[in-house]
Amino acid sequence: MLTLRANPLRTILSTLGVIMGVGSMVSVLAMGDGVEKYAREQVAKTTDLQAIAISPNFVQRVDGIFVRRADVVQFTAADLDSVKAAVLEAMSVQVSVSGGTIAQRDSASKGRGINVHAGASTEPIAAQMASRKLEIRDGRLFTDAEARAAKAVVVLRATAADSIGGGAALVGQTILLQRHPFVVVGVLKPEENERMEAFVPFGTTEGVIFGFGGATIPPQLSLVAKRVEDVETAKAHAERFFARRYGMKWKERVNIVANSTRVEQLTQALLVFKILMGAITGVSLLVGGVGIMNVMLAAVIERTREIGVRKAMGARNRDILVQFLAESVTITSTGAALGVLLGLGIAFLAAAIMRMQTQAPVHAAVTFTTVFVAAIASVIVGLTFGLYPALRASRLSPIDAIRHE
Repeated sequence: MLTLRANPLRTILSTLGVIMGVGSMVSVLAMGDGVEKYAREQVAKTTDLQAIAISPNFVQRVDGIFVRRADVVQFTAADLDSVKAAVLEAMSVQVSVSGGTIAQRDSASKGRGINVHAGASTEPIAAQMASRKLEIRDGRLFTDAEARAAKAVVVLRATAADSIGGGAALVGQTILLQRHPFVVVGVLKPEENERMEAFVPFGTTEGVIFGFGGATIPPQLSLVAKRVEDVETAKAHAERFFARRYGMKWKERVNIVANSTRVEQLTQALLVFKILMGAITGVSLLVGGVGIMNVMLAAVIERTREIGVRKAMGARNRDILVQFLAESVTITSTGAALGVLLGLGIAFLAAAIMRMQTQAPVHAAVTFTTVFVAAIASVIVGLTFGLYPALRASRLSPIDAIRHE
């Protein structure tokens, strides 16, 4: 290590190469992790790519003819815990139902046809609203407590509120859905060409919503996987759960559907993104490593006589090898520590500029993995690019080295 201090300019220049390489790697990884996190949040919030729909089969085939089933599966809120315990990859499990009904301001008013969506908690309703970019204008969304207690409360689209009569003034008032009283707790912001819709808690829809021909609509389950990569595994576990419950012919009882093609495309895109980030950081480290090798080779030439004297005094090839490798690792480790600080500073600055320019909530992600990769990569670079100069130094003949000018 005395040699490194004896040649400070050479040491600083070689360390600078590592600082720039590791700094580039850390900044790219931190920004890449931040952008990936933001992209995943947007996918989960605004798309149904991580959703798996589980719906009952209405019909069965008898003598080649499709007829309505007499034993249609009826999911209840009690099924949520069972399914979630069986599908550990699921971030959430919800039961919901949708269908048409007649809405009236009062029994004397003209009835208006609207679609009603019901959920066992606010989560599926809020997720549906987020994916369609729907926002509350007046009042509020019903609470989880109201959903669990099956309170007769309703949130209306602006068009539905206006058609029923009263608009925003309906908040706090009672309306009728298929002659059943519901208290309006919220009205959404109006949109162009919006549909006539309402949102209510699950458990309040019996006798309220109907399908074609007046048939009762059975609820369906929906899973949301924790990550895009978990969708197929979650689907497989859900299939095994229903196979245990309904036996070999479970597919005749329920349908399990996921956006497999789109999920595969997104997973492939994320993989390509990671490979691209790795390639960029790899080039940065390669440049720093070549610089280290050049500096160490120059050191071997300059210190040939010193090496010869050490070997003449009993130093083994292994001692010389370890000495030069230690110097190389010291340079890369010091450069890596400074490079991590530089890279994080650049990443946070770049993220701030990105937020200012795009208004997107993108933040650099500081993870243990990024720091660990930087540390391991610096040691590997030091050993890899310092190995050849160290081997060359250790194999010098003592007599030829001492005679070297």
